[in-house]
Amino acid sequence: MTGGSENARLIATLRREGIRDEAVLAAMAAVPREVFVDPSFADQAYADMALPIDCGQTISQPFVVAYMTEKLELNERMTVLEVGTGSGYQAAVLAQLARHVYTIERYETLLKAAEARFRQLDISNITARFGDGMEGWPEKAPFDRILVTAGAEEVPQPLFEQLADGGVMVLPLGPSFDVQTITRVRRENGTMMTEKLHPVRFVPLVAGAVRAGGGATGPDD
Repeated sequence: MTGGSENARLIATLRREGIRDEAVLAAMAAVPREVFVDPSFADQAYADMALPIDCGQTISQPFVVAYMTEKLELNERMTVLEVGTGSGYQAAVLAQLARHVYTIERYETLLKAAEARFRQLDISNITARFGDGMEGWPEKAPFDRILVTAGAEEVPQPLFEQLADGGVMVLPLGPSFDVQTITRVRRENGTMMTEKLHPVRFVPLVAGAVRAGGGATGPDD
């Protein structure tokens, strides 16, 4: 593994870019990003940039991971739903801060790889499953926090319904394959309140799920 000096430089970069929550910075420092990147990009593991992973997806820029995590306003008593496991990096960061993380991935190939990384790092408070993230995880709801790591044109109603009253959801909202806005959604007495935060570009949130052998489930696949 890469030495801690590169991770330390990344944390310093995040501070300069405006990340102020010390718990979030400590969580970022605790997770070795090189475990989650494709080996061909190992030399860029601690660069503050998004990198490609399998299935046409990406591991998010560390600043975006830290920023979205910070805006969740997490504490160690909370349960979190993550939609879009991807490499597993974001879930691993969330797991440093929350009681339990439930994460859903529509690509079975990505899910299996992420679960292997969680085992490698001995992270025991993440439960992952293969499925359609737009439908959430109703049997584990309500969630104190929900993080969506793909761009949606509007807040998915099933996810809002699974957010606890007083809960917070953070997600990119906007057109697919265009600039979106990280948006914080609060549920207060059943009412949705939204706050636009920061421009970003994410892969689109898509319904359905894709098995490792290429078979698909769901209406859009």
